[in-house]
Amino acid sequence: MTSPALSSLPAAVLWDMDGTLVDTEPYWIATEYAMAEKYGGTWSHEHAMNLVGNALLASGDYIRVHMGIDRTPQQIVDELLDGVVARVEVEVPWRPGARELLADLVRSGVPCALVTMSWQRFVDPILAQLPEGAFASVVTGDRVELGKPHPEPYLTAAAELGHAPGDCVAIEDSNTGATSAVAAGCTVLCVPHHVPILEGERRVFVDTLSGLDTAGLARLVSGGARDVEVANT
Repeated sequence: MTSPALSSLPAAVLWDMDGTLVDTEPYWIATEYAMAEKYGGTWSHEHAMNLVGNALLASGDYIRVHMGIDRTPQQIVDELLDGVVARVEVEVPWRPGARELLADLVRSGVPCALVTMSWQRFVDPILAQLPEGAFASVVTGDRVELGKPHPEPYLTAAAELGHAPGDCVAIEDSNTGATSAVAAGCTVLCVPHHVPILEGERRVFVDTLSGLDTAGLARLVSGGARDVEVANT
């Protein structure tokens, strides 16, 4: 049956960060290419896209192998974070409609969590540009044992907000993140950006968050939940 919470307002909304709340993927990619040049490695846009949504240490290992540089995954991640944090401190590239929807959810009394595979020191300068308390929980990649696409990040966020994952909505821009949220039991509002997201159960698609408010989000995900119910009968 359709969850009662999703027939009106979601109990909570769990936000991905990179590509969903902010468009920092170009910052990561620029830093990756700079590392390849610095250490005499090779890199490509295809490799960069393969990292979208992944846990940072897994990305560090991928870079070590495919860039072909003599650095450990931890060293790679540390250097990536240095480069991306420096860029974010100059300018936070917000995604269209994201801050507005977040603010409307808070005004409507819907608690929100940030669920990102980025580490805390990258998240901090972004949180500093938002009103205090915008996120009631922040789950970062250095807080969980298993990153996306494993459900642990979303399970952790829902638990910290005190809600069942099935009563929560996740907002994601990658298939890796959507897989994590669905595995946790969430309905996912998918907003593809740099990489495609596969169709699937409990996945509702929109082109943009621009112009979307709390009531509009509730209508979208309630309709998606009803579609799943009909398909499963």
